[in-house]
Amino acid sequence: MQIRATSPVDGSTLAVFEEWTGRKVLEAVEEVARAQTVWREESLALRCEQLGRVASLLHNDRAELARLITLEVGKLQLEARAEIDACIEICEHYAEHGAAYLDDQPLGNGSLQHLPLGNLLVILPRYAPFLDTFRNVIPALLAGNGVLLKLSTAVSQCALAIEELFREACEPHEILRVLVLGRERMPEVLGNPAVTAVTFSGGRTGGCRVAKLAGEQGKKVTLHLGAADPFIVLDDADLDQVIPAAVTARFSNAGQSALAAKRFLVDAALADEFVSRLRTVVERDLIYGDPAKDGVQLAPLASHELRDRLHRQVFNSRGMGARVVTGCMPGEGPGAYYQASILDWVGPGMPAYDEELFGPVAAIVRVPGQYEAVQLSNDSAFGLGASVWSGDLRRGQAVARQLRCGQVFVNTLPQTHPQWPYAGCRGSGFGSQLGVHGVREFTTARVIFST
Repeated sequence: MQIRATSPVDGSTLAVFEEWTGRKVLEAVEEVARAQTVWREESLALRCEQLGRVASLLHNDRAELARLITLEVGKLQLEARAEIDACIEICEHYAEHGAAYLDDQPLGNGSLQHLPLGNLLVILPRYAPFLDTFRNVIPALLAGNGVLLKLSTAVSQCALAIEELFREACEPHEILRVLVLGRERMPEVLGNPAVTAVTFSGGRTGGCRVAKLAGEQGKKVTLHLGAADPFIVLDDADLDQVIPAAVTARFSNAGQSALAAKRFLVDAALADEFVSRLRTVVERDLIYGDPAKDGVQLAPLASHELRDRLHRQVFNSRGMGARVVTGCMPGEGPGAYYQASILDWVGPGMPAYDEELFGPVAAIVRVPGQYEAVQLSNDSAFGLGASVWSGDLRRGQAVARQLRCGQVFVNTLPQTHPQWPYAGCRGSGFGSQLGVHGVREFTTARVIFST
């Protein structure tokens, strides 16, 4: 069967790949398994050194790799380059500090060790192909695991470029292999005895299927699913600071980010001014177009299917009482464009409130006060990240402590850093990426003790 990669910019065919046969998949699994038996015995120092080589290759190929991201995902060139830079930062961090995360810890007359689980199946979507990969893969490789990488077939060229980076930088060269096949064949891979764990990023339905299959086979699983991150604006917030942050939080990468602000919970005392000022910036600055061209500030969505789903959510929310401030329509032309949009008076029961809007639509929820902002923030199936905006730092921090999610940022945008754990709770999944927690996520703790 053929796999066709389609441009989100104009709908043209970018590349065609032949889906792998069962025999070829099996050969890749066996290659990684053999490589892992060697890789796990390498010293931590040597594994760190090889991850440093990956950083150097990323730096040297930055422009070409960013071009691939723009081609297949539709990201703005500036955002694509920033994605590669974030991967370089991850590699460099673990090259320098990774050994300390896995050093044996003394336990009286013994020690606590962290041993690799084996071979990890990594299943990822298309939106940030390099960054999603590196957040998962670098800690797993550092810990001594092998990796089978299944990226969305829509970004197969990015996936193969990633494989080539690790093939050139690491020995054994087969410690990471890319699988060219559809997600419906993941049970075939996960069922192989050589695969000992799986991590999945994407939609809740697919994640639950993977978790069920892994559980039936007694294999470790982590899930990184959707989010409806709240952006809370308290009545003492400085809108001169808040508005630029709100634009970035919602419209970067055309809103296609797990950590993007999805629901703007704005105190009623500021809501009219907030909406008016946000509308001014959105209509003035966020013009959609070809992401490879200078001056374009809003990229297309990664596929026409995503765009159509987003519009159904907006349309249905309007039918339930939400009000269009600006946009809220697909863009013109053959690309997967959607206008930069603001949807006001959003409330519980509407898709724009209950579901994840994965695109450039700001959903405004007006709240009467701080207490209601906290209640509505926690009134969600998701629990990934949030931000709180207040002129009183202590007040903002007090609100942050009441939110049920993996990370909260006060007067700044949610972000990831190589030394911080990145994880969600409830419907946003479980299991850590990055930091010491991400490294140890796919290890077994072993105690050696003597008397």
